[in-house]
Amino acid sequence: MIRLALAFTLFLLAAPAFAISDPNEALPDPKQEARAVAIGEQLRCLVCQNESIEDSGADLARDLRHIVRQQVAAGKTDQQVIDWLVARYGNFVRLRPPFEASTLLLWGSPVLALAGGAAIVLLARRRQGESPPPLSDAERKRLRRLLDT
Repeated sequence: MIRLALAFTLFLLAAPAFAISDPNEALPDPKQEARAVAIGEQLRCLVCQNESIEDSGADLARDLRHIVRQQVAAGKTDQQVIDWLVARYGNFVRLRPPFEASTLLLWGSPVLALAGGAAIVLLARRRQGESPPPLSDAERKRLRRLLDT
């Protein structure tokens, strides 16, 4: 059982290495490949959404990795490559979009969710502390009749 758990852990740790499905996909120059990987780690897989294009095995991520490597090989700067992809896919392609007016809701969503959750908890506690009004005589008589039957 321990061997199986260890093998599974090693597989999970090695999963990003399987993202490049074709060894020919890597650039021959190690410095350019390192730059391409660094750029790819900043870009979101539009299919998986919570993985970078370097970690994803989706076909679209493979295509985006290819585009990044083409542009790096063509001599584009890191910012030029990212700007090119943002121009085509919007800021959503970035794993960490910039803080702008258009991304305000994206950045503010966690704060809004926490505030909403806190408001719900406070309202629930406030209602929990209120005791119901006492029963009227008619309600007591009806309750006794219901309990007696």
